[in-house]
Amino acid sequence: MPAETEQTSEVGAVARAYFEAVAARDLDAMVGFWEPGGTGEIHGLVELTAPHTHRAWFGNLFAAMPDFRFEILDIVSEGERAAVRWRATGSFNGSTRFEGMEPTGAKVDITGCDLVTIRDGKIQRNEAYLNGAQMAQQLGALPATGSLAERAMIAALNLKTRLTRALRG
Repeated sequence: MPAETEQTSEVGAVARAYFEAVAARDLDAMVGFWEPGGTGEIHGLVELTAPHTHRAWFGNLFAAMPDFRFEILDIVSEGERAAVRWRATGSFNGSTRFEGMEPTGAKVDITGCDLVTIRDGKIQRNEAYLNGAQMAQQLGALPATGSLAERAMIAALNLKTRLTRALRG
């Protein structure tokens, strides 16, 4: 087997095992896959460094959504990188705030994709992408698409834009 194929196979296996630990809500196992000081970013939401902020953020997520479920949909790997497409669901009815919000009881159902860089069997970097506006809508932090509240928010934004233009000019 060529060296790159072997590396790709190992990278895919490490990525799968890490995301299985996320699905199991096993913080110790999750952190164990990271190179100390490894960094992750859930774009538009949070930047994390292993092990401390990584453990704290995911611990808070699991407390905020006690029925959190995570499913691996696809994994593709090449070289030292793996792309993992996933689905996460849960109810925001736990014992703690999430991203500053009090539990609303709302249901969350989102998909996303992570690009994970793995060297020598350890995660060095994780770039996570998800639709943050969709998640905020599901949590109740933004109005639902097409709702009266969304139309009012857009109207207010457009009014502000027109007033700002008029005052400038």
